[in-house]
This record gives sequence, C-alpha cells and structure tokens, in this order.
Amino acid sequence: MAEQAYEPRLKTEYRQRIRAAMKEKFGYTNEMQIPRLDKIVLNMGIGEAVGDSKKVQAAIGDLTRIAGQKPVPTKARNSIAGFKLREGMVIGAKVTLRKDRMYEFLDRLVTIALPRVKDFRGLKPTSFDGRGNYAMGLKEHIVFPEINYDQIDQLWGMDIIVATTAKTDEEARQLLREFQFPFNA
Repeated sequence: MAEQAYEPRLKTEYRQRIRAAMKEKFGYTNEMQIPRLDKIVLNMGIGEAVGDSKKVQAAIGDLTRIAGQKPVPTKARNSIAGFKLREGMVIGAKVTLRKDRMYEFLDRLVTIALPRVKDFRGLKPTSFDGRGNYAMGLKEHIVFPEINYDQIDQLWGMDIIVATTAKTDEEARQLLREFQFPFNA
C-alpha cells in the first residue's frame, strides 16, 4: 500500500487558490506566467563573535534548527585590523530553502514567528528590489518556535530574502499578500 505523500499547507494553498487569484487579477494567458516562490534565503551575520568559535557554532546550530537544513558558513574575504578580522574567518552563515522546506518555513514565519515579534506593526510593503524579490530583517532569532529561549547565550539578527519569479514588484506584492504576509499598508 502506497503512503499518502505529505505536502506543505501553503504549497497546497498556492496550487488550489493563489494561482487562480493571481491569474484573475493580472489576466495571465499562460499558466507559466503566474508568479511563484522560487527560494527563501536566510542569512545570519555573527561578526561580533569572530574571536569565539563556540558562539559561531551556537549561531550556526540555531540557524540549522530554524531552517531545518545545514547552513553554509560565510567567511571574510579581506582582513580588517580595526575589527580584529582576518581573511577566511567565519563571520556568518546562510541557508537557501527551496521546494517543501521553503513552504514549511514560510508557514512558520507568517503564522508563528512574525506575531511573536515585539512591537510588530506589519512588514514594510516597499522592501522590494524592483525584480519581484522581498527582503526583511529580524532583530531577534528567538521568535521561532524551534529556539529554546533558556538555552541561547546571545540574540542574533537575521535577514530573510523571499525570491519570486514575478517580473514586477506589484505582482510579487500581490503574491505575498495571498500568502498572508502582514504588510502594514
């Protein structure tokens, strides 16, 4: 007996409702014209912990728990004496989410993490890059349910970039609105 394949809630929502809503709003003639999510990139800068490899490992571990996959450490390209930084030192970590993991992360971000942010008034609807990609930042990584507040030694900020196949910012904004992104305008 074959098992029922699990599909993330937002992926099903995209296929059943969001595609039709986008096609109706923008009048696409071809199914392939409908914008979709391409990838989500999480980036965590841990530059202030350059001297302490334990803090770097802790930050990478936290990002692994949030993303559900192992991040790639980012290294310094140049040495900067004023910051006590040498070429090749780990100063951050990044992870690219695609397919099911991307939809799972987006679901947790919109339904759990963003409502837990202190003094949250919505996302800026102007943070698009002109080619349909959206960038946002979080000051604290503890808003994610995977992070145990009692076990962290330092708060880390992170950047979240949502890349879509939309050609314009207006199309991308509407796509993210359909995914329940809490824009403040």
